[in-house]
Amino acid sequence: MKRIMYLFVAATAFFITSCSDDDSTEQPPGVFDGESKTYQLQSSSEAGASGTATVVENEDGTATVNIKLSGTSSGSFPAHIHANSAAETGDILIDLNAVDGATGESTTIITARNDGSAITFEQLLELDAYINVHQSASDLGTLVAQGDIGINELTADSREYELGSAADASISGTATIYKRVSGASLLEIDLEGTPEDGEHPAHIHLNSAAEGGDIAISLNAVAGASGKSWTHIEEDDAGTAITYEGLLELDGYINVHKSATELDVLVAQGDIGINVLTGESKEFALHSVLVPTISGTATIHKRLSGASLLELELEGTPADGEHPAHIHANTAAEGGDIAISLNAVAGANGKSWTHIEADDAGTAVSYEDLLEFDGYINVHKSVAELDLLVAQGDIGQNELTGNEVSYDLAAVSNAAIFGTATFSERVNKETLVTLELVGTTAGAIHPAHIHTGAVADAPGAVIVTLGNVIGDNGVSVTNVTQANAGGALDYDALLAIDGYINVHLSAEDLDTLVAQGNVGANVN
Repeated sequence: MKRIMYLFVAATAFFITSCSDDDSTEQPPGVFDGESKTYQLQSSSEAGASGTATVVENEDGTATVNIKLSGTSSGSFPAHIHANSAAETGDILIDLNAVDGATGESTTIITARNDGSAITFEQLLELDAYINVHQSASDLGTLVAQGDIGINELTADSREYELGSAADASISGTATIYKRVSGASLLEIDLEGTPEDGEHPAHIHLNSAAEGGDIAISLNAVAGASGKSWTHIEEDDAGTAITYEGLLELDGYINVHKSATELDVLVAQGDIGINVLTGESKEFALHSVLVPTISGTATIHKRLSGASLLELELEGTPADGEHPAHIHANTAAEGGDIAISLNAVAGANGKSWTHIEADDAGTAVSYEDLLEFDGYINVHKSVAELDLLVAQGDIGQNELTGNEVSYDLAAVSNAAIFGTATFSERVNKETLVTLELVGTTAGAIHPAHIHTGAVADAPGAVIVTLGNVIGDNGVSVTNVTQANAGGALDYDALLAIDGYINVHLSAEDLDTLVAQGNVGANVN
């Protein structure tokens, strides 16, 4: 497939005139009223001209081509019909009469190609061709106007995709795919911020940008001076035919590179086809763990295919860090096995992107599935230190709704140890119970439970066993779904529970309490 850059995108339009039953528009008897079709000729330089080329049907079935340009000056401008699309370029098929600069007009009756083969009006409308109008007979390399005709005409169908910045934040733009009458495509890349002397190779790759993939279709390089390139596409690099509709359903993305010698440096990139984002997304909080200054968000974006793009964005990561990340089963309070491996977070920008359409076991996972997933995200310090977390957050059905109630936990055996118990509602109506104590000793482990009855009636039987309070930070987190005896216990039931919380000195000394407080129905 030829892919030689051309100088503009030929937005075409046409009209067809025919006989009418209205007496006021009828031609006089004996005057032939043929069909006609008009194509746009676009300016191909700052000093160029623009206008139309109208193909008119003659009575004998041949055609007359009328060119009418505005912006021409005195002189004579050679014109030709060339083979292929303007994006591909091709040899001259038919010589047209030169455009008169004074009037901007040219008229040519066409009965045959330059090789002598006959051509009719209908065949011209189905020709794989374009028109060039040149600066002069001595300067054919400079074009003043150009436009696709025949089956290369553009229809009204097009699809625009965003190309985001990569190595240079000032360079970004769009990729627009236009449908031709033939069913093939014209792909236009339009970037802002490219250097004047740059030439940027571009390709359509397989898969999403987050996954990476082999080159599927080579595109014409983007000219730095204009930030543009145009490529005619009717097949991939392997020679397999691909239509406009096929491109819109492609599992692919576009890379625009810095130069032919620096293909590993990207200046712009964007997903296309079924990988385009729909605009639907859900953001989840990622809280600091090891380092208080590191926190951020996990955003799940829906793709047109129904798959997801998961974006991690952290603040405070070290520039030289690389932080492995995973989605785990269950809540963060419970812990669980890795369900979906994510791309590592780059410390330099605190970001990572992962395409998700299946879990690590190969089971399909849609965007909707992720929003209902029983899981949480861990971001680790490094591959060598997976036990150290820099950020963590519940996702899917484990997300907190914002509804919560806090209860006081008073000091008992040690006046310096006291705090709160907070019941937080999850989307799935389960409860995150968080105990936060001040004054605990590093290295100490304090068992905790919800007991039946009120503090004044203690001791009461254990209803729910909570996670141990860690002396190093005074915190305990527990996901509560049921009582120890097995009965379901949702958020509303916990708020109405007849109970109190005990925090014990140690597993060996449960009789000594360090903190205690009423919860649920026992709190006014």
